[in-house]
Amino acid sequence: MRPRDWAELLRVSALFTVPGDALAGAASAGGRPNRGTALAVGASLCLYEAGMALNDWSDRDEDAIDRPHRPIPSGRISPRAALGAAGALTAAGLGLAARAGRPALAVATALSATVWAYDLHLKHTKAGPAAMAAARGLDLLLGAAATLSAAGRRTEARPATGGAGHGRGGGSSVLGLGAAAPAAAVLAAHTYAVTTVSRNETQGGSTRAPLAALAATGAVAAFAARPRGTAAPAVAVALAAAYARTAAVPYLHAALNPSPPLTQRAVGGGIRAMIPLQAALAARSGAGVTGLAVMGLVPLARKLARKVSPT
Repeated sequence: MRPRDWAELLRVSALFTVPGDALAGAASAGGRPNRGTALAVGASLCLYEAGMALNDWSDRDEDAIDRPHRPIPSGRISPRAALGAAGALTAAGLGLAARAGRPALAVATALSATVWAYDLHLKHTKAGPAAMAAARGLDLLLGAAATLSAAGRRTEARPATGGAGHGRGGGSSVLGLGAAAPAAAVLAAHTYAVTTVSRNETQGGSTRAPLAALAATGAVAAFAARPRGTAAPAVAVALAAAYARTAAVPYLHAALNPSPPLTQRAVGGGIRAMIPLQAALAARSGAGVTGLAVMGLVPLARKLARKVSPT
């Protein structure tokens, strides 16, 4: 087993779409990136990669027919090794989330359960796109929960002044997660659209799915471009436009010609569009610098995608 085989199994080029979940979650909850945010990013990366390994383990018989070049059906990675990697990465992700606090661990537990349920059963049911959408939404909330927990512990560690610091943790964590919920729902909506298109990427033939995804992209972009509170609109609008352009063009091509290659490109475009969407969601909450930092992942993702397919 070569490192390149594992890179292909784990879709490492898609990893750049993960850190923005936690950063957008932190911004949407009204927090600044901190130690909890970093732990959430680490947990998200582990759980995402666990899902990739488990996905190919679960699809090994199907891939033997439709994608015999994939690492497992081609014999480059054994099914046992892939399943073991999925288990180890899940444990690592939950361990990192636990270090970020109980709220983060609770969200990460729900996230990992959703990932395993999707890969082992729900993927081939009508509930598949909804399960994948829920996973992305939970990933954003993981960043919010971890960031707020770390901020609360830091506040409680300071000298008390009239009891104000002690009250911050629980109540503000709940309020912060509530504030992050709309962003999580929007990210989930985008994910639902991408996943629906991906269900036809090996055979093609569906015009309805990319058209629906195109409509969803317009609605998501409109939400992301609308600043919240005192956020400056210019950065959010620019990032929302970048998201719309990244996702909409390949969706349109797939709608006009729903062949397998163009459908696969549409899925790849939808995956890459995660990054500008995360950036726009952060910027609309007033974290323009964070949004621009997330956008810095785009050229890295594009460069690596030329070597390892994200789908």
